[in-house]
Amino acid sequence: MLRQDSNDDTEDVSLFDADDEMSRRPKKSKIKHPIASFFHLFFRISAVIVYLFCELFSTSYIACVVTIILLLSCDFWAVKNITGRLMVGLRWWNQVDDDGKSHWVFEARRASSSGRKVTSEAESRIFWLGLITCPLVWVIFAFSALFSFKVKWLAVVILGVILQGANLYGYIRCKVGSRKNLTSLATSYLGKQFLKQTVAKEEQAVS
Repeated sequence: MLRQDSNDDTEDVSLFDADDEMSRRPKKSKIKHPIASFFHLFFRISAVIVYLFCELFSTSYIACVVTIILLLSCDFWAVKNITGRLMVGLRWWNQVDDDGKSHWVFEARRASSSGRKVTSEAESRIFWLGLITCPLVWVIFAFSALFSFKVKWLAVVILGVILQGANLYGYIRCKVGSRKNLTSLATSYLGKQFLKQTVAKEEQAVS
């Protein structure tokens, strides 16, 4: 089923029909895609390790930067196009229509007719842990490079924040819906918190 949000030019669609067969399989906690799970963490962790220790093993700044950029680029492509689809049933991309208008498209695997989840809990934990943790690490690197005056590394760490942050943002959009849904979710949460505080104050006043 296709849904399009005309306000922010986004689309939420189901994954292609080939995944329907997978949706009929029972949910398992074991890792069903070990290779995808490995490479989901391999490129991003390798980029972090190379950034931390490259100067100890190489005196060439250019070689270090090129290696880190290659690892970050491989990670961005693999997570965006492969590991997200296999491990959690999500994928996102940008497409341009015939009129030259850009659309952000977010895919989510169709739920099975029995209501069972087909993603592995272990793979889901690996996916989201790696997806959330590594961008935070690059943000820390960015502040560290800034405050320690390592200006030559700023471009690299900013690239790391952008590439891994883009995947994080895209998959959050896939998970919870369009920007409008994100706004309504935040508004609903704040409303509930305000209501709880109001009720608590009234109960204290009565007592």
